[in-house]
Amino acid sequence: MVQARKQKLTFEEYLTYEDDTDNRYELIDGELVTLPPESGPNNFIANYLLFTLASSGLIPLMLIRTHVCEIQVPILRDGDAANRYPDLVVLQPEHILLTASRLTVTLDMPPPRLVVEVVSPGRIGRERDYERKRAQYAARGIPEYWIVDPQEQLIAIFRLESGQYVEVGIFQGTQAMQSPTFPLLNLTAGQVFAGEF
Repeated sequence: MVQARKQKLTFEEYLTYEDDTDNRYELIDGELVTLPPESGPNNFIANYLLFTLASSGLIPLMLIRTHVCEIQVPILRDGDAANRYPDLVVLQPEHILLTASRLTVTLDMPPPRLVVEVVSPGRIGRERDYERKRAQYAARGIPEYWIVDPQEQLIAIFRLESGQYVEVGIFQGTQAMQSPTFPLLNLTAGQVFAGEF
């Protein structure tokens, strides 16, 4: 839903925008677009990953966020949002102080270590996560990107190489996921989709 506004917002103006709601917005072509609530299955997968990553001992819980961490991203083509809310973000330790007043990782901050998107059903969600967000996260310099696709029951892992994401692997069933950033992670795609430990 597009908010009714008379003038387009810059990103700096957007950062100070308040409307006394809990709505999350993407800023597209200077206009606020309200994000819908997360679906139950997608929310579960993001929370499962948060719990699994934190309980692995590899990542401190305070560095993992689901759905609420906003990342400013470069606009690469018309219609791109200037900000994204990944389903899961693994921050750098310095982000704790940098995001103390607002959980937004701006372009002047270091990129997060990892972003994860859980694909929503439908063609638009697939195109957004597989293409548009992927290109924006690569341009933002985020070293690792996961696409979790419940419909296809697969997890695609990408690492940043020379400014582009290259595929590390497509993982399904009992295949052990291979994370370049967290090589000691012991997790399969099947566990993620079944919610098993």
